[in-house]
Amino acid sequence: MKLDDIIKDIKIISILGPKDIEIKGLAYDSRKVKKDDLFICINGSNMDGHEFIESAKVKGAIAFLIEEDVEKDDGFTYIKVKSTDEVLSTLGRNFYDNPSDKINLIGVTGTNGKTSVSSFLKDILSEYCNCGFIGTTGIYDGKNYIENKNTTPNNIEIQKNLNNMYENNCKYCAMEVSSHALSLNRVENLNYKIGIFTNLTEDHLDFHKNFENYRKAKEKLFFMTSKANIINIDDINGRIILENIKNLQVPCLTYGINYDATFMGKDIKLCEDKTTFTLLGPDNLKKEITLNMVGQFTVYNILAVICACYALDININEIINKLSKLKGVCGRFEKVENDKNINVVVDYAHTPDALDNVLKSIKAFVKGNIITVFGCGGNREKSKRPIMGEISQKYSDLTIITSDNPRYEEPQDIIADILEGIDRKKDNYIVIEDRKEAIKYAINKAKKGDFVLIAGKGHESYQIIKDHIFEFDDKLVANEIIDKLNDII
Repeated sequence: MKLDDIIKDIKIISILGPKDIEIKGLAYDSRKVKKDDLFICINGSNMDGHEFIESAKVKGAIAFLIEEDVEKDDGFTYIKVKSTDEVLSTLGRNFYDNPSDKINLIGVTGTNGKTSVSSFLKDILSEYCNCGFIGTTGIYDGKNYIENKNTTPNNIEIQKNLNNMYENNCKYCAMEVSSHALSLNRVENLNYKIGIFTNLTEDHLDFHKNFENYRKAKEKLFFMTSKANIINIDDINGRIILENIKNLQVPCLTYGINYDATFMGKDIKLCEDKTTFTLLGPDNLKKEITLNMVGQFTVYNILAVICACYALDININEIINKLSKLKGVCGRFEKVENDKNINVVVDYAHTPDALDNVLKSIKAFVKGNIITVFGCGGNREKSKRPIMGEISQKYSDLTIITSDNPRYEEPQDIIADILEGIDRKKDNYIVIEDRKEAIKYAINKAKKGDFVLIAGKGHESYQIIKDHIFEFDDKLVANEIIDKLNDII
């Protein structure tokens, strides 16, 4: 593509060097530069892309998007803008020819449930035609699964993957949209057909500073849609967002359990291996639904999925028939299968609300004791740590406080914060800093009918300690420990 076509609609301060050049790719990581690429120098919090210009030249870059005075009259092309980060979305849109206009892009935002709702949508829509996915557990472009470091990648990666999805004949893409991505404009220049709000609870306040900013970040998505907005009306923040977007031309669908909504779940029954409820909807719809998954939070997620499929004009009876085929998502209330007659579940619950929801769901059907293993991530919001400690102690017969991803914090300091929410007069908690030992202790304590919850990391296959990333998968660790056990009597 010609350079002029790539930089159209971008406010340019200056250009030095050849202008009539053909660009074959966009790169912002000098290690991934290829011949005839445009290298984008992003001035990030940890690294300054301008420092890698010479390295990018060696790799084959022929043009450089800059925001600092580093240009030279050396035969390469330098395009200077005020902020390279701010024009990423326009560059991506231009280079990949606006792929979100060619695909039904569905954005899912909220504190909890984004991955499950997006994954369920992918599974259902894939029965009609190819459906892509962008989220916490990875990226699927219609042919290949790709690792994803952020819940919502930067705009160029999004545009690139949407373009791949279009070329791979995807008609739909279900995409998690994080509050960080919305605040940092990672999702600008994307045409979302549908936006879904799941819920809003305390999280990421270290970044957003206060809850109102957090909600406003989520709210941005619903001003970027063209076909429908879908809101969990049981959530007070959902009702606030609904009020703020009610005058938009885009229609709104609502879902819930407690408030009157477009689609509602009633008469919910939670069992150890399934959930049943009555679905109420438009035109006097009343259907009994059985899900092969557990938890009231699952009902909310499924109601969001039903709304989205309905907005996409899929017959409601077809939607209902496909619900019974859905399986749980990796790391979301995922059972550790074993032949030792022991109940162990791995879950990503890393916020107070998520931990509260999953423990309440277990409480509804458990016959024995609940044993919970959890910790909190380092260099993240500290205020939620004691709250999670209090929640775990409230619903668990035994809480084992351990390390999660401590990053650059000392694990003992994180555990001390959690302990502030623990009633020290009770003897239903213990601290075991080593996560593997904590899981081992929990499983060895479990008796027939007990339920072990390993919370916080879910699908993650690593543990971050300072500069090191170690292999650590809660599910694999639990399996290894269970394999060494004698049968539970």
